[in-house]
Amino acid sequence: MSKIEPYITSIPDFPERGVIFRDITTVIGNADGLQLSVDEMAALLEGETFDVVAGLESRGFLFGMPIAYKLHKPFIPIRKAGKLPRATAGMSYELEYGTASIEVHRDDIQPGMRVVLIDDLIATGGTLEAAAKLLESLGATVVKIVCLLELKGLHGRDRLQSYPLATVVSYDGK
Repeated sequence: MSKIEPYITSIPDFPERGVIFRDITTVIGNADGLQLSVDEMAALLEGETFDVVAGLESRGFLFGMPIAYKLHKPFIPIRKAGKLPRATAGMSYELEYGTASIEVHRDDIQPGMRVVLIDDLIATGGTLEAAAKLLESLGATVVKIVCLLELKGLHGRDRLQSYPLATVVSYDGK
């Protein structure tokens, strides 16, 4: 068991019956929990050679920024479409009911750049896959994906099998 697990609140039957929602606000709302989560995620990057940390809106920002700070690396936000002011590159991806798009500033990503991708959760893997493909379309290499939580029952890891992937806590269900 990870030291961070006691800080995660499990809420049964949310957002629908049969689902256990894993609430990270109780992690970040506690000074010890926040520090442990950042430290444990950063430890998963020991020995990695990379240039920047990229985080997915919005919860990837919560962990990506302090990890970048701790490891003295720049941070690049990957945002929902229409939120960034400079020239962007984007990627659309399928959701259960529809599509979504994410964007990054074009000039933030340089060819050959080695990127670590951070988010709070691996569920189906769709958003992380789109982010990795977006970065690669601009010439970057995603050297590792790190998340605090993984919901194994949603099989997101299967979608991301071409990327080195690490999580702090894994739950068998959805």
